Amino acid sequence: MVLFIYPATPPTETAETFFFFPVQPWVRPVLSLCSRPPKTLAASSPTRRRLVRPAFTMSAGTPTEYAGVSGVADSGGDSLTEDLNVYYSNGDFAWIMTSSALVLLMIPGVGFFYSGLARRKSALSLILLSMLSVAVVGFQWFFWGYSLTFSHTGSAYIGDLSNFGLMKVLGQPSVGSSKIPDILFMLYQGMFAAITPALAIGAAADRARILPAVVFIFIWATIVYDPIAYWTWNANGWSFIMGGLDFAGGTPVHISSGAAALAYALMLGKRTGYTKVHGLPYRPHNVTHVVLGTVFLWVGWFGFNGGSALAANTRAVMACVVTHIAACVGGFTWCLLDYRLEKKWSTVGFCSGVIAGLVAITPGSGFVPPWSAVVFGVVGAIVCNFGTKVKFLLGIDDGLDVFAEHAIGGIAGNLMTGLFAADYIAHLDGASEIPGGWVNKNYIQLGYQLADSVAGFSYSFVLTCVILFLMNLVPGLSLRVTAEEEELGLDDAELGEFAYDYVELTRHASDILPTSTAPGSGAHSLKGDEKTA
Repeated sequence: MVLFIYPATPPTETAETFFFFPVQPWVRPVLSLCSRPPKTLAASSPTRRRLVRPAFTMSAGTPTEYAGVSGVADSGGDSLTEDLNVYYSNGDFAWIMTSSALVLLMIPGVGFFYSGLARRKSALSLILLSMLSVAVVGFQWFFWGYSLTFSHTGSAYIGDLSNFGLMKVLGQPSVGSSKIPDILFMLYQGMFAAITPALAIGAAADRARILPAVVFIFIWATIVYDPIAYWTWNANGWSFIMGGLDFAGGTPVHISSGAAALAYALMLGKRTGYTKVHGLPYRPHNVTHVVLGTVFLWVGWFGFNGGSALAANTRAVMACVVTHIAACVGGFTWCLLDYRLEKKWSTVGFCSGVIAGLVAITPGSGFVPPWSAVVFGVVGAIVCNFGTKVKFLLGIDDGLDVFAEHAIGGIAGNLMTGLFAADYIAHLDGASEIPGGWVNKNYIQLGYQLADSVAGFSYSFVLTCVILFLMNLVPGLSLRVTAEEEELGLDDAELGEFAYDYVELTRHASDILPTSTAPGSGAHSLKGDEKTA
């Protein structure tokens, strides 16, 4: 393969000049051909077209100001008559496209995290459901989700269908930032829309049918996620106008998914064997999957929070910094909380704390200084750790603690953003201006954050219950598998495939110990039947 380099040299130089090693004599004729100027093609010839070397015109400096309309959807530009790249920076494009891929990487991370926490017989179904969320919401976002969430016009509650089917979504500056066009903003935000129901679907563990879950994802994304994201991030939304601060999804992603998971678990009912005091005690079947999922999520969160700056700037870097600090502190804090009880350094506890810290810092990642990220990590881990006990008070079988991690963690993060948001951090992008939180003596900000959190949680919980109640009345869309299928496991009953070649339904010590062991003794089971099934 020959790599042609075009340096700023006079046209009289030959191609041999560009090589920094001796050129063999037999190569010189070839190089002389390469250095000859191209022949001029006859303009009158109808069968010949003048070849024009394409120019890289995306701005590496100050982009050209967009010449189209703003505030309403225009045609998005005509690539045949104008160069749509000159309005944007290539660095911003590269960072947001990379961030889109990082957020996409988080979704299988959710699947592996949930799969590792669950039992063997339902491990694969949780990974599948997370990937189905990508596919279902990917289509929904193209069909009308993006238009309902980020149309340039709309009410205070939801957008319109001016961008239905990605109509007019091309080169016009996006609703989120004038630094990137609609088409790139659509790609990036579509990953947020896809991961949110994937988080909520963890409540389906062990007992939810696949088909109703898929239908639920499409309906929920349309009726619940799109309005909440609209009023939070669209400049026409009521929360945005009120002054609520949510940099990367405290309410649209975490609070809404946590509330939906609680509602889903409530409508499904408890798993067989569940007790209000002890729940359904079993150990996570694959801690390695939990760690793997945590790694995917931790890495992806740099695109989740850092990319929400919607440009490659200092504010994006700061968002990545505070995200990493909160994750580190959260993981160690949860570890210590578990160690005080069992005197063991729990890997699952560390991973849970990392996620708690990441969830808590999400709404404030583009608003708060680095020192406050320590507080976000500590408080996030503590409230989420103790929040895992709330399900017992409510009598709801949220087996994977989605509510505790995401709803409680998201609410804590929203409120702490009201305390620690700083005007100079937001202005690191050179444009954003906010009154800040309590550190700037803007005390009303905490009220705005509380109002946004309560509205998001209430809306998601109530609408999720209504959606699931109505779906359960439709023939063929009953939410729960039969008792026999639940005992068999979702992987076998619903998928006909398994996460492993060997699926252990029960583990009895009598299978490996001498039969002389007395019946009924504690040696006949390892912490009870189905502890690791």
